[in-house]
Amino acid sequence: MCPDCQRQAAVGVQCVDCVNQAARSTATSPAGRTPLGGRRQTGPPVVTIGIIAVCVVSFVLQLAVPGWTRQWLFAPVIGADEPWRFLTAAFLHSPGGYLHIIANMIALWMVGPFLETALGRARYLTLYLLSAVAGSVSCLLLAEPLGTWGVAVVGASGAVFGLFGAVLVVLRRLQGNAAGILGVIVLNVVIGFVVPGIAWQAHLGGLVVGALLGAAYAYAPPARRAVTAWLAPALVGGAMLLATVSVYATYGFL
Repeated sequence: MCPDCQRQAAVGVQCVDCVNQAARSTATSPAGRTPLGGRRQTGPPVVTIGIIAVCVVSFVLQLAVPGWTRQWLFAPVIGADEPWRFLTAAFLHSPGGYLHIIANMIALWMVGPFLETALGRARYLTLYLLSAVAGSVSCLLLAEPLGTWGVAVVGASGAVFGLFGAVLVVLRRLQGNAAGILGVIVLNVVIGFVVPGIAWQAHLGGLVVGALLGAAYAYAPPARRAVTAWLAPALVGGAMLLATVSVYATYGFL
């Protein structure tokens, strides 16, 4: 498209035809609902802000309270006895520097408000939390039981990659320009394999689950959106639970 036809979007730009299509979808959607069935919200993206606040507070506690990181981090070897760590690790970051948390929070702020608006707060929060758990589950599934099961994992990267996957699907569904977010995903995947110390397994797990839930939310027929909002997370969560229990049982942890 020419520069005069570009319209700024949540991720990248859209042409005037895409903007008009989105406007028509909004006009024909039920009152008080977004084109994807989310409840229309006014004011700031409170869920995204809340997640960022929890991560920042937790990071301060990591620096100020001895043992805070060790208490909530995830490692496959301790996940069977303390399963809450599959989630709590996503609210921790490397205490050795600020780049880890800054990069994740910037990425969250870039895509979070868009998804929170498009999907509604409940589906968005469910997507984020399950993507966070998926990052830990993927680390378990792809780890070597006698090698890397003792390696600790922290960070919101799995959840953020889940948002990346969901944004990619949602933009395609709304006929938006997904080139920008696709480039971000490819760049971060490359960084995950090139830079040492990055849990690419968590990125992969979050990306897959985020894309699956995003597709379920985005392509569900309007009459079945309420059911899908419950059924899709239940199926994804059940599959992750089954895979986790199977791995731990195989190696005698259950």
